[in-house]
Amino acid sequence: MSDLPDQETESTLSMLDAIGAGQRVTQRTLAANLGIALGLTNVYLKRCVKKGFVKMRKAPARRYAYYLTAKGFAEKTRLTRKFLSKSFDFFRSARQDCDEVFAECERRHLRRVALIGASDLAEIAVLAALNSEVEVIAVVDAETNHTRLAGIAVARDLRAVAAADAVIVTNIKNPQAVYDDLAEALGPARVLTPALLRVTRQSETLALEAVL
Repeated sequence: MSDLPDQETESTLSMLDAIGAGQRVTQRTLAANLGIALGLTNVYLKRCVKKGFVKMRKAPARRYAYYLTAKGFAEKTRLTRKFLSKSFDFFRSARQDCDEVFAECERRHLRRVALIGASDLAEIAVLAALNSEVEVIAVVDAETNHTRLAGIAVARDLRAVAAADAVIVTNIKNPQAVYDDLAEALGPARVLTPALLRVTRQSETLALEAVL
């Protein structure tokens, strides 16, 4: 499955960016900027030093200054290319899958849909909907703090889908569990899933159980 760049790649790239920019950073500020634990930041730094991407030297007040080596600059370029490539692959796959989902909605005369999960996939789905006859009326996500996503109102619970003909799973953290809950609450016929999420639908599960 194409997916967003993994956390390690993104965090390492962000770390090399910060050090390469000549910023005066400590492990604590790096951890805060990267949104990861201080201990994990230390692990990434040690790994980068061990691989020869980063060197460190003592600074006043028992601190260390970090800087990129020539090998580190080369690695930053490689990771940037990898990051952009995987991001583009995700966008391309997601856009194609969303187009197919909306085409299915049109075939079934499902004109009003809600997206379940405020994510990058949801933003791509909103964009894809503009080229269809399907209207995205809401995004539902109980965990986000956003009130709007790509111009669409974000709701906290399924009451927002009452006026929807169907829902589309756009949660990329745990799509199978989200689908299972929705299928039970709304019925599997009203729940659509982009292929890249690789969700096993109820009909597929029942067919497998029948074989076994």
